[in-house]
Amino acid sequence: MKKLLGLILLMSSFMVNAQSNSELISHYEAYYEQMIKQGDVQGIINAMTHLNVLSPSQARKDTLAYIYMDQGMNRQALNTIGIEKNPNDSDIAIQVKALSLKALKRPQLAIPFFEEMFKRDPNPLVAYELAELNIQLRKTAEAEKHIIYGLANSKDDMKKAFFETQTPYEVPLKSAFMYLNALNVYNKDTKANIDAAVDILDAALKESPNFNMIQITKNELLRQKQVLQAQESQSKN
Repeated sequence: MKKLLGLILLMSSFMVNAQSNSELISHYEAYYEQMIKQGDVQGIINAMTHLNVLSPSQARKDTLAYIYMDQGMNRQALNTIGIEKNPNDSDIAIQVKALSLKALKRPQLAIPFFEEMFKRDPNPLVAYELAELNIQLRKTAEAEKHIIYGLANSKDDMKKAFFETQTPYEVPLKSAFMYLNALNVYNKDTKANIDAAVDILDAALKESPNFNMIQITKNELLRQKQVLQAQESQSKN
């Protein structure tokens, strides 16, 4: 009789806990929806974190990581979903890992995730990211492959934003690829290819006169050219 009574009490406890857990999930689901309506990002994060604890799911983790990334909280995003390359990762998870690692200046780790993004959905915007990251690593052959693809497949309505000025601006994606091409050509031989790189920059500037980054880069390349010429002149004397 005592054993039976103990079993009944134990089952009752499970039922109460299950009911309590269900009520909490309903509460935080409602709270989550309300935070979305109010545009309260921290409230959205709090609600999703509680839901992940109460009823874990990969979809919720991916969503939470994406919200962190969108708010510039890249370490938190990666702490949520990790940086392992998993073939079963959702498109959102792959994007979060790629962009967060890039933002944290880890190009070597970011590239495999951008490559997976490109494999799933080949497009010039992802090709630009791959070209830019490979240029950072001085992998000129890899960068050139993506630049060629980007120049061939960029559409007139595709834009690339730049933020080096106080007021961000956009240029056609094709012009942005021309800019990367100039950088890549320069990287192949930083002494012999200055003029070739400047010629590419001039062509891009004709296409996009508002492309401020090109003018900055061109001025720097011409400055380097002057330094090299001065060094050569001194060595002759």
